[in-house]
Amino acid sequence: MSAGVVLFVDDETRILSALRRSLRREGYRILTEADPGAALRLLEREPVDVVVSDQKMPAMSGLDLLERAGRIRPSARRVLITGWPEEVPPERIEALGLRALIPKPWDDAELKRVLREALSA
Repeated sequence: MSAGVVLFVDDETRILSALRRSLRREGYRILTEADPGAALRLLEREPVDVVVSDQKMPAMSGLDLLERAGRIRPSARRVLITGWPEEVPPERIEALGLRALIPKPWDDAELKRVLREALSA
């Protein structure tokens, strides 16, 4: 039985692999997608509890992806992960109702805490 379904979206496949490795023992069903458009299509057909997106991607910003994800799966909690947290407007985080902003490089314990809290909300 899965502890929850988490979708990670990042244009860097090595980051997706590292995130998957970080959480391999947590019991989550982990979905990964390198293309934001494909991630949105996946959300239309897969039940997802938490969406974690990188901010800087070529095709679409993480904030834009999370905004669209919220329209597709309103019950999915949303988290932004970025190497440039100072560039993310706090008012946009609040307006989108994001659960957290996780800086890269992430701390595994912090990532696990954020996901546990998001899934228990």
